[in-house]
Amino acid sequence: MSAKRTLAALAMGLISSVSFLTSAHAFQEAPMLAEKVEAGELPPVDERLPENPTVVEAVEVGQYGGTWQRAYKGPGDRWGPTKLMEERVLKWHQGEDGVLRLVPGYIESYEVNEDSTEFTFTLLKGLKWSDGEPVTTEDVRFWYEDIFLNPEIVPSIDPTFAPGGKPMEVEIVDEQTFKVKFAEPYVYFLQILAKDSTGEPSLDRPSFLFPKHYLAQFNNKYASQEELDAAAKKFGVSKWQDLWGSKGAVTAWWSNPELPVITAWKIEKPAPSETVTMVRNPYYYAVDQDGNQLPYIDRIEHKLFQDQESFNLMIVQGQIDMQMRYAEAQDFTFYKENEEKGNYHVGNGIAATTWSLVPNYNMKDEVLRKLFEEKDFRQALSIAIDRELINELGFSGLAEGRQAAPISGSPYFREDLETHWTEYDPDIANELLDGLGLAERDSDGFRLRPDGQRLAIVVEANDGAYSTVLELIADNLSDVGIELLPRIIDRTQWDSNRDNNEFQVQYYPFSRLSIVPADPRLMMGNDSYAHQYYVWYRTKGESGIEPPADHPIRQVWTAWDKASTAGTVEEADAAVNEMIETFVTEGWVIGLVGEQAALAVLSNNFMNFENGKVEDDVTRGVGLSRPQQFWIKQ
Repeated sequence: MSAKRTLAALAMGLISSVSFLTSAHAFQEAPMLAEKVEAGELPPVDERLPENPTVVEAVEVGQYGGTWQRAYKGPGDRWGPTKLMEERVLKWHQGEDGVLRLVPGYIESYEVNEDSTEFTFTLLKGLKWSDGEPVTTEDVRFWYEDIFLNPEIVPSIDPTFAPGGKPMEVEIVDEQTFKVKFAEPYVYFLQILAKDSTGEPSLDRPSFLFPKHYLAQFNNKYASQEELDAAAKKFGVSKWQDLWGSKGAVTAWWSNPELPVITAWKIEKPAPSETVTMVRNPYYYAVDQDGNQLPYIDRIEHKLFQDQESFNLMIVQGQIDMQMRYAEAQDFTFYKENEEKGNYHVGNGIAATTWSLVPNYNMKDEVLRKLFEEKDFRQALSIAIDRELINELGFSGLAEGRQAAPISGSPYFREDLETHWTEYDPDIANELLDGLGLAERDSDGFRLRPDGQRLAIVVEANDGAYSTVLELIADNLSDVGIELLPRIIDRTQWDSNRDNNEFQVQYYPFSRLSIVPADPRLMMGNDSYAHQYYVWYRTKGESGIEPPADHPIRQVWTAWDKASTAGTVEEADAAVNEMIETFVTEGWVIGLVGEQAALAVLSNNFMNFENGKVEDDVTRGVGLSRPQQFWIKQ
């Protein structure tokens, strides 16, 4: 069944306060923590929680205990675990009506001034790091002054936090309260915060909270060069700056058990390991509606696996309690057939993604790059692909042929953009390619490039499960004289190739297609089809590659610049729609199928997972289901 027919409208709402249970309420805690209190290893639960802890309304009040079993693919696979436990200033919440709303996370309240140039946030009073130290606006000041504005750590600031070219300012009001100010209106700021704040520790995004009491020892404002060099040596990196960032040896929670966090769980045994473990944070700031400190689950174990067959075997053997990541639509029938044997059932979300071929318009092969810059070439590639066949054979019929455009239900959805260049027509594709001077072919029937070489395209994927789809695309493209060479590599190498401009085309689910302004950077080229162009835009020409003066990507950037400084949501949305239209109609990214059911494999003892949630990077994947309120029936 098409996900489109089940997707509720993604209207957006805001609330500026959150429900609390006061300290007068009797709070409960997990038995493993109660034992530590009894032994004198921890303070009582009332002293560990904020004065008014945030209430997370559990689907059903759960039981404490248990270990959540899931799987991971190695050190580079940090996003699955990360999305289980991210904490934001504001979070997306999808209610029973299907509407996405912003709700406060680790704050008591927020206020926005009339022209959206000033945002005031008040931290929960009594909020604590996982080591018991208080969280205050000194941690905010540390992040802003000593990290965000420190060119040794953050050489350039992302444009989405410098609307109009001027970076945001942070003002500390008191121990609990801070203000964020912009030189011009920024109506999308709260949406962006719900995508990027205090999750993975990106330095140039508004993380706000970095534990100063721990991290100052690794910062050049506080530590000597000798101390910094010693720290770099201890953590096995070449320079102290490599201690910082989402892949940093110190600031990446995924690799540093000593890092204090505010998340529901913290890393216990990091990668690389056969089993990565996370354990509950005794100071987590939220409770359920009955005053039970969350999370319900004691530990999470991530077992290493190498290939899709191994992962599917783990499922059938009952080794997976709950997982969406790597539960592939092409294996849907297999999962259903083995539900009883594995004591599990299959749930689903709605994927706000489009599986796509993402060419690199900064690739080092100049001949191929120039071909991709031809709009007729991009159109020929797109219409040469039989999306209906890919959906049936590669996605078990659970998706639909579509372009990399906003999903149905998004405020930015347009049917004409969804169907742009998606009609299968190899005859017209052949005509377009002939018209580009690519009529000459070799003895195997493949077209020749202008330099006489075979017209072949290397497409990288980071999982062998995708090989079926790549084979189908290869067959389609061979019908119009183009050779597709699939290359399956691990995630670390795949990311590195994109960062280092070492790929021709990558295959992956193009995301951020629900609430587009919450993270417009993929459409703008970042970590995508024109990363080096985006670096040039971001650094104001100091690095990266400058696009030609008449390149349409400049229209995309101009539209975002207009949206990010617009005085009203209506003006901003009009500019965002301009940006989307240019991106889609230029056809830089070749969308294949999307809006598929995002499968979840769930043990029959795993409780409180909700079907039908929007699965998107913007909404933080499985994080939208609030993993801290999941529980395991003992």
